[in-house]
Amino acid sequence: MKAQLILENGMRFSGTLFGAEKNIVGEVVFTTGMTGYQETLTDPSFAGQIVTMTFPLIGNYGINLEDMEAKHTNLKAFVVREKCDFPSNFRNEMNLDDFLREEGVVGLEGIDTRALTRVIRETGTIKGVIMKGEPSDEDIKILMDSLDNSSVIMKTTAKEVYVENETGRTHIAFIDMGAKQGIVRDFVKRDCKLTIFPADTTPDKIEAVNPDMVFLSNGPGDPLDAPGTVDAVKALIGKFPICGICMGHQIIGLALGCKTKKLKFGHHGGNHPVKDLKTGNVFITSQNHNYVVSDYTDEVEETFINVNDGTCEGIRHKTLPIQSVQFHPEASPGPLDTGWLFDRFLKEVR
Repeated sequence: MKAQLILENGMRFSGTLFGAEKNIVGEVVFTTGMTGYQETLTDPSFAGQIVTMTFPLIGNYGINLEDMEAKHTNLKAFVVREKCDFPSNFRNEMNLDDFLREEGVVGLEGIDTRALTRVIRETGTIKGVIMKGEPSDEDIKILMDSLDNSSVIMKTTAKEVYVENETGRTHIAFIDMGAKQGIVRDFVKRDCKLTIFPADTTPDKIEAVNPDMVFLSNGPGDPLDAPGTVDAVKALIGKFPICGICMGHQIIGLALGCKTKKLKFGHHGGNHPVKDLKTGNVFITSQNHNYVVSDYTDEVEETFINVNDGTCEGIRHKTLPIQSVQFHPEASPGPLDTGWLFDRFLKEVR
């Protein structure tokens, strides 16, 4: 079935639907990963977005349900130049088309994804709709105006408190802002017990379990849409070591009095160079975010920066055991790279 991706600036890209065949609206972003499309599809940080892959052929090794970063997909649509209908891999369980149809996610194939990427780079992240046939201007406007991503965190967070690895020797209060399972796995393999809380949990509930450390996960959307979590972290400062990744990093920054700002087109992909300001070492990192921490207070110092654009990639408190990073140390694009950061986090309590 023919369909169009229509941007809010009026540009149109025509292609063919696959997966779920329906009209949708979302924030259009691009990601530069050459592999890892299944992790992209199931990363909760993409909730509410139309995700474009810059690499042209997607789906060649199929879908393996063991590699899911969440139980279900949360993105609105998946845009590719060409999908592979007959994947070849001994772990493959289904092809991309069948997976998206099962998950209710729209797929769009056959557009010039490199041209779309250049548009996003020049104009910035932009709203868009995918609609079947030749929709009227009025129908496009109605769907475009319906986009509201302010509640994506609560749509992807844990629904209730639960525990992972009950016998772990280090107890972490894990605030789930829309967490990737890779983060959970990395803590569990380091012998941690995780009490996982929804994003809107209150500080008294965290204090009640008396954790060794409080951790805030990645998640989708704007950190300013989670003021309750910021206030909870403020109440916990000085009582426990606090660490975070991605959205968690931004929440910690806000709790420490810093500000956040939106990037022009975000950082999405597995090839972002980040410099450790203490050692001078540069690491290739996996990232997925549209916002960064800025305007540090006197108590906060920068620990990592993005080599490409100089934006903040990590902070720490100068006197308290509080630290966070913007990138994903669990994603292992290299394949090990910054996994040692989990050991640095745990050093605060061990």
